[in-house]
Amino acid sequence: MKAAEYTTNISENGVIMKRKHFPIIIEQDVDGEFIVTCPVFKGCHSYGSTIDEAIGNITEAIGSCMEDTIVDDYNQFVGVRDIEIAV
Repeated sequence: MKAAEYTTNISENGVIMKRKHFPIIIEQDVDGEFIVTCPVFKGCHSYGSTIDEAIGNITEAIGSCMEDTIVDDYNQFVGVRDIEIAV
């Protein structure tokens, strides 16, 4: 999903709300904490004890990143791939 994808919703009181979609990557560290990254923004990371907490925290972090970033400066998320390396 590209960072520039928008959806428009109409709230119950008739207010039109424009929403933007952002990809996130969720990992779990050795202590069980969930680490979340939004690759669209440089340095946009957060964490939580549960996935829901981590998603709530990254949502706030993305909001802060949006305030500090010019729209044209967003990285474009391409995707995630699994590669095999000899060990």
